[in-house]
Amino acid sequence: MAPPPSPAHDSSITLDVNGDKHTLTVDHRTTLLDALRERLDLTGTKKGCDQGQCGACTVLLDGRRTVACLQLAVAAEGRAITTVEGLADGDRLHPVQQAFLDLDGYQCGYCTPGQICSAVAVIEEHAAGWPSAVTGDVRPEAGPPPLTDDEIRERMSGNLCRCSAYVSIVQAVSRAAATVRAESAEATAVGAEEAAA
Repeated sequence: MAPPPSPAHDSSITLDVNGDKHTLTVDHRTTLLDALRERLDLTGTKKGCDQGQCGACTVLLDGRRTVACLQLAVAAEGRAITTVEGLADGDRLHPVQQAFLDLDGYQCGYCTPGQICSAVAVIEEHAAGWPSAVTGDVRPEAGPPPLTDDEIRERMSGNLCRCSAYVSIVQAVSRAAATVRAESAEATAVGAEEAAA
């Protein structure tokens, strides 16, 4: 049994990771990355630079991407944390995972979990109409810009690949975005048919 937390240095927190609740006692300075890897054995999230520069530790926090090496675990309590292990639906890979697999969007694979989590958020941000630094028309009424290779490169620029698999990564994000759009359109059509029945 773990010793009780020392109020001066430790806190007992409950983290919601991939839909499961985990209660643990952590030092106030423990990063989310270290809590995931060292305390919860979720080693898909990688420790790269440990300075927020490479993106290898990217996870989703309430659906938004964050670098887990700079996020304190205590600050993540009460928020939905999704790691690469939580993206698949049973045996069915997330469209981003499938596209990375199909198009060789990896080489050594070390940065891949962070790339995949970031790509999931990129697709959602783009669909919501968020502009990037290369978006030509940023007016809200213009809607989402085309998800060009330049848009993908800019939006994924916080994730470094030391093997330089960037061409395949861009192709994988593009294919996954098309798959997500198609699945969303199909779900909308099914919902409309059910509502009309």
